[in-house]
Amino acid sequence: MTDDRKNLVGLGRQELKDELASVGEKPFRAKQLWHWIYHQGSTDFAEMTTLAKPFREKLAGLYRVSRPTISKEQTSEDGARKWLTRFDDGQEAESVFIPEEDRGAVCISSQVGCSLTCTFCHTGTMQMVRNLTPGEIVGQFMVARDSYDEWPTPKDGGRMISNIVMMGMGEPLFNYDNVATALKIIMDGEGLSLSKRRITLSTSGVVPLMQRCGEELGVNLAVSLHAVRDDLRDILVPINKKYPLKELIKACKTYPGSNNARRITFEYVMLKGVNDSEADARELLRLIKGVPAKFNLIPFNPWPGSAYECSSNNTLHKFSKILNDGGYSAPVRVPRGRDIQAACGQLKSASERQRRVRKPAIVPQ
Repeated sequence: MTDDRKNLVGLGRQELKDELASVGEKPFRAKQLWHWIYHQGSTDFAEMTTLAKPFREKLAGLYRVSRPTISKEQTSEDGARKWLTRFDDGQEAESVFIPEEDRGAVCISSQVGCSLTCTFCHTGTMQMVRNLTPGEIVGQFMVARDSYDEWPTPKDGGRMISNIVMMGMGEPLFNYDNVATALKIIMDGEGLSLSKRRITLSTSGVVPLMQRCGEELGVNLAVSLHAVRDDLRDILVPINKKYPLKELIKACKTYPGSNNARRITFEYVMLKGVNDSEADARELLRLIKGVPAKFNLIPFNPWPGSAYECSSNNTLHKFSKILNDGGYSAPVRVPRGRDIQAACGQLKSASERQRRVRKPAIVPQ
């Protein structure tokens, strides 16, 4: 049965005040409610005991505080955890928790599907369905907090979920307004309270919105680069046809707040015989000269129907050494969650996985 009550999750501070004002409530009520929704993680108005009982009953009749539902939850043998979340209209998206030794990051989706058709990415084989709302974006983070019992603080005193990466399904900057609203809620010090320094937004290179993102949100920036020349990047990352490398690197150089302490991360998926030569590594050093940068070298993670192969270990380490010798941090990422299709480039909703996937083009050097 459909619940027609308005969901309060995803409303920013002013929107929450305006919503309560529309039903005759004072502005201070919004602050109280904000605390229960985003600090305590409560989904039941009856539990919000600092609110007067008549107010709680009124809220329960008009509103709900709900997360996306979990269609499927999987935990990898290496500890990564993936959720397939279903939204009110039945659409689904995936998010992933990537654990480290004493912390971890939640990889969050911004769209159902993706319009970019990057040929090495499983999500790119999906059709673009729609943007996610602020509540659906914030809701993925709250689902992860639920899963690890981190409301308001973990039972054992430590916090596993320490970071967010906007690197899931979709291009975040093509859904900028909703992503910005969600991240402002997440960064609010009286709620979820995650520092902007612990949030990274990954873009394939939507140049006009990169400056705005830096000015308004101040989060860390990661750029899906994957090639050092335009003819190859046009195929691997087709948005390059609209915003070629020269424009992209210029936008990186002027990204607000970037410096040696807050470097831009260039993500580079390593594809055997395509973009992994020593000449590519040297050209990469030339290309990003003048950008405070570090690299994230990603071994290609295979998915059903993919036609690329991962670079050999020897090639990966040679490539990394050239970048390191050039003065840059360039670790080879250890793939996480491959056994549950949760690694970088593997996300795709379950319903879409059942469909026939297209074969991506391979462009050898």
